Amino acid sequence: MANKRIGRINEEIQRELANLIRNLKDPRVHGLVSITAVETTPDLRFAKIHVSVLDQSDVREVIKGLKSSASYLRRELGHSLSLRYTPELQFIEDDSINKGAHILKLLNDID
Repeated sequence: MANKRIGRINEEIQRELANLIRNLKDPRVHGLVSITAVETTPDLRFAKIHVSVLDQSDVREVIKGLKSSASYLRRELGHSLSLRYTPELQFIEDDSINKGAHILKLLNDID
């Protein structure tokens, strides 16, 4: 039962952060930034946010921008979600979209 609750919280955090990142004014956070997954600890103290960026040359800058905006994002997340604890956000680079595109390219080259 607790796993279902954590799953719902992860989905809600992912949805809210996607909306907040769109309106972020940090110039380092630009382009197509996607949140691919959220992993929250069972005590809701920490959340790992997996971020994918379309332009791979800017990934490091986007992650730095998100890390510097983490306190703002956490505060806004706390206002929109009704949780006892708002998790501390840890942003992690995720390259699963690029790996999928590479595999798709390889499959298309077979033909």
